[in-house]
Amino acid sequence: MVATGSLAAIGAVATAWPFINNLNPAADTLALSTIEVNVAPIAVGQAVTVKWRGKPVFIRHRTPDEIAKAKAVKLSELPDPETDAARVTDANKKVRPEWLVLVGVCTHLGCVPLGNKSGDQRGEFGGWFCPCHGSAYDTSGRIRKGPAPKNLEVPQFVFATDTLVRIG
Repeated sequence: MVATGSLAAIGAVATAWPFINNLNPAADTLALSTIEVNVAPIAVGQAVTVKWRGKPVFIRHRTPDEIAKAKAVKLSELPDPETDAARVTDANKKVRPEWLVLVGVCTHLGCVPLGNKSGDQRGEFGGWFCPCHGSAYDTSGRIRKGPAPKNLEVPQFVFATDTLVRIG
């Protein structure tokens, strides 16, 4: 009886394994789990959008004024309190206040906020503005106004060199 039950359990696992294994990410998806971006051509005040895991990632070379404004915000004014320094610290714990790396997806309904292209509306806090429902983010990507419950996500990133950022 025990042997029959054990054999049945082994058979069930052997039958189910191909289906379970099929749920793992494909090799081409795993290959895109990290990207490297050369930030040398991004001038102060400019931003670029790159694709990572099918999502837009905003990389902004912040001006001294943008950095100062982000640092001056009191945490008590933020719906999702987070210091500017925490948002510009890479995985190696190196703080690079001039570089901001964010997943460009609004935390309300998943829209892509405006503010990364020249001429885009950036909202009243100078960061990003989601026209879908009016969420406004500051120069650190923190939610300041509107229905979005969270700050724009900071993906795991590291500066491999002074001009090469690895995301993922």
